[in-house]
Amino acid sequence: MLIAPSILSADFGNLACDVKAICDAGCDFVHVDVMDGHFVPNLTIGPVVVESVAKVATKPLDIHLMVENNSFFVDLFAPLKPKYISFHIEEERHPHRVIQKIRSLGISPAITLNPHTPPEAVEFLLADVDMVLLMSVNPGFGGQKFIPSVLERAKRLKRLIEYHNPNCLIEVDGGVNDQNIQSLKTAGVDIVVAGSYVFGNKEGYKHAIDSLKI
Repeated sequence: MLIAPSILSADFGNLACDVKAICDAGCDFVHVDVMDGHFVPNLTIGPVVVESVAKVATKPLDIHLMVENNSFFVDLFAPLKPKYISFHIEEERHPHRVIQKIRSLGISPAITLNPHTPPEAVEFLLADVDMVLLMSVNPGFGGQKFIPSVLERAKRLKRLIEYHNPNCLIEVDGGVNDQNIQSLKTAGVDIVVAGSYVFGNKEGYKHAIDSLKI
């Protein structure tokens, strides 16, 4: 299992230290939640802050756009050269166009599904993306409880991926911890995003990350 701690749960007063610490603790990606206050009822960080994160991160960035006007935000964050940029299928009228744009910039395109969106909604995009992000909470805030139905959705998505694009990865974001990680692994998930569990773990970042690497 690959681990992408979400810096939404980090201490923003000591953000550089926290980013260095999760990288040193063995994370695989640094997950960046970008919210615009329109698509979701919260406003987070822009490219100036993420540029600072990129300078201290020793692991690739995984940027999750929860925004309107995806193409505009792709242009904002592409210069930081993240590994992934994911955007929500629920917001985008022309997903193929955005996918092609992301790939043309040398970045791996990914598509995101809200908890109510069936995996079949992206079946005909799977051949063109490198990852699908399944939300296991409603997007917009950290610290929410895991929605168990994501496990069945992950299994359904895995079957579609095996048919259309076996190299495509599945990522799950929201409420991930050491109690549900085995179920996620069994369902075919490749990457988990963990914010509160990692940054709020009393035994430290390394302990939290290691407990998810199964």
